[in-house]
Amino acid sequence: MDHSPRDILDQWMQAVNSADVESLLNLYDPHAVLIPTFSNRILNTPEKLRDYFEKLGSRPELSIALHEKTLTVQEMKSDQYTLGGIYNWRFAVDGELLNFEARFSYVIDLANPNPILHHHSSQIPRTL
Repeated sequence: MDHSPRDILDQWMQAVNSADVESLLNLYDPHAVLIPTFSNRILNTPEKLRDYFEKLGSRPELSIALHEKTLTVQEMKSDQYTLGGIYNWRFAVDGELLNFEARFSYVIDLANPNPILHHHSSQIPRTL
């Protein structure tokens, strides 16, 4: 079954929204690097990714949504793409539902069964 870069992003967001850690991990190459939104560490092993996504998935009312107009997809070479844009995280902290806008970039290889090779996500600063 052929997938587009957008399909991979949609699968990733669906897995986050359902707190499906196994599906998230299956999207990442075993040697992938994740520079995550809510950690100051670089995650470069499947174990580190699992720990991060398990903690994130335990957040009450966790959801993520793409700001559609911000999505850019660039083909690097056959089957390899970069994706970038802005998404909005939501989850409850101490009973209050909070929003966190973040910018993201992915490097994906559609020929790889675990297509995400690199993923960087960081909160958007409120002001300069």
